[in-house]
Amino acid sequence: MYSLPLVIIVLIVVVYVIATIFRSVPQATVAVVTLFGRYHRIMREGLNIKMPWEKVSYRLSLQNRALQLEFQAITQDQANVKFATMVLYAVSAADEDSVKKAVFSFATNQEFQLALQRTIDGSIRQFVATTKQSDILGMRAEIVEHTKKNLDEVVLAWGYVVRDIQITDMTFDKEIIDSMARVVSSKNLLAAAANEGAALLVKRTKDAEAEAAYKTIGAEADKKASALRGEGLALFRRNIADGMKGAAESLKNAGVDPEFLLFLEYTDALKYVAEHAQGKVIFMDSGAAASTRIVQGVLSMEPAFRDGIK
Repeated sequence: MYSLPLVIIVLIVVVYVIATIFRSVPQATVAVVTLFGRYHRIMREGLNIKMPWEKVSYRLSLQNRALQLEFQAITQDQANVKFATMVLYAVSAADEDSVKKAVFSFATNQEFQLALQRTIDGSIRQFVATTKQSDILGMRAEIVEHTKKNLDEVVLAWGYVVRDIQITDMTFDKEIIDSMARVVSSKNLLAAAANEGAALLVKRTKDAEAEAAYKTIGAEADKKASALRGEGLALFRRNIADGMKGAAESLKNAGVDPEFLLFLEYTDALKYVAEHAQGKVIFMDSGAAASTRIVQGVLSMEPAFRDGIK
């Protein structure tokens, strides 16, 4: 029978061998195995067997990683622009060649991030240097497209791929922001003035059209009213003439001079004035031949009437 100490030693060796041989690799991760300092192979997710003379030197995540960058650039018209950028990158593929590039292109991951940041800085600054400050705010998509186009080939040689670049913020110096605000304010004031002027023009045009229509309608109404008044007055005078003609004929048939009718009309007119006038005194010809002069005066103003009744 084996002694107890020997059994214990054997168990310790077995446990050590098992712990040394078997390696577990997490999901979306690859392990790089080296042999005496040189690349040997990679281990995938799950349980793997590692020989005691092999060494797991690196564990490389295949997941997407994000990097936040901040830098400055100068436009064509010497305006200083501050950028805040988010870069989404990952290992280009899970194959052995891509993993080797991603692991051995740089000594550390920090150095890779530094190289990536400087490459993005240079690409964006190159684009911004050819663009004016007034145009830069509306060209985010163009900046990203230009930068990603320059990055793809370079980063792929390092075993990585840039999946997305987002410019999260672009700011200018305070003086430029103030001047831009004044420009926008002046444009808004100009647009408001133009709109108010157009509205006033439309209002005045409509008012003029309405006034013209009102005057036209009023003129038409006055015209119709005048015509009606004229017709009424003509009918009134015609009725008076017919009545006086009938009265004159009656007087003539009775042997009375028809001219006496005009004198009666004259006295009736005086009576009407005396009853309805505001004055207190009426001056009348009261001489001996007053009636004859009055009749002659009336007849001299109405020759047509005289011709009509004779």
